[in-house]
Amino acid sequence: MPVYWFAVSQTESVNLNHAVLIFFILHLLVYPASNGYNSYMDRDTESIGGIENPQLPTKQLFYFSVILDIVALLLSFMISLYFMLGVLAYILASRAYSYRGIRLKKYPVIGYLTVIIFQGSLVFFLVMHGSSIDKIIDVPFMGIITAGLLIGGFYPLTQIYQHRQDAEDGVNSLSSMLGYRGTFIFTGIVFILAMSSLGILLFSKMQQNNFFIIQLFFLPVLVYFLWWFKKVYTNTAAADFKNTMRMNVLASICSNFAFITLLLLEKY
Repeated sequence: MPVYWFAVSQTESVNLNHAVLIFFILHLLVYPASNGYNSYMDRDTESIGGIENPQLPTKQLFYFSVILDIVALLLSFMISLYFMLGVLAYILASRAYSYRGIRLKKYPVIGYLTVIIFQGSLVFFLVMHGSSIDKIIDVPFMGIITAGLLIGGFYPLTQIYQHRQDAEDGVNSLSSMLGYRGTFIFTGIVFILAMSSLGILLFSKMQQNNFFIIQLFFLPVLVYFLWWFKKVYTNTAAADFKNTMRMNVLASICSNFAFITLLLLEKY
């Protein structure tokens, strides 16, 4: 969702009806279908995502995820052909990421790049293209880079409590490869790069005040990140489900408010 608000904030002339429809397509169809299909393939028995004790998925979950994807593609065509093709690319990448016959997620670098390219950069392009009145193709490169880095800086932390479960499933995540401390260091570096690219984008548009204002929303995330890193550095048991979920919730709330604020600052 933060990528969505970020992309809309950078769109000069917004088609409100299409922007609302895109929000619906992504958040109520595409993302749930992706998560459902991933759960069906993984068949996790331990804590995963936001669920501490997941139930085993059924065949109905698979069928429902397919239905959601079909509806998403049909509605996407109402936006534009480019938007529909982009959503199709997202769906195919999501399936390749989880599908047992391909399973991109078991490769640390390829799996990571798949996530940041399709969940970050591609979504930014699609939202900005689809939300614009003129259906622009010339989307700012630094915006695409920033969106990818924002996802890339956050994603490894969502894997940090799953090392053992991933290993049992034959998955070598980027977080597993980096280790507990390495995951935090890598995340910090990527987040700095994300903020730097965001700064370049906003400064180039003479919106440096907006850049500093939205940084205030990320301060709680930074404080919690450093506190959690200190705990994990002394005891890796702190890299558990509860601390990860707290980080997820805090980062989601703060980043959403940051980019909604950016949207309001730039439009009003």
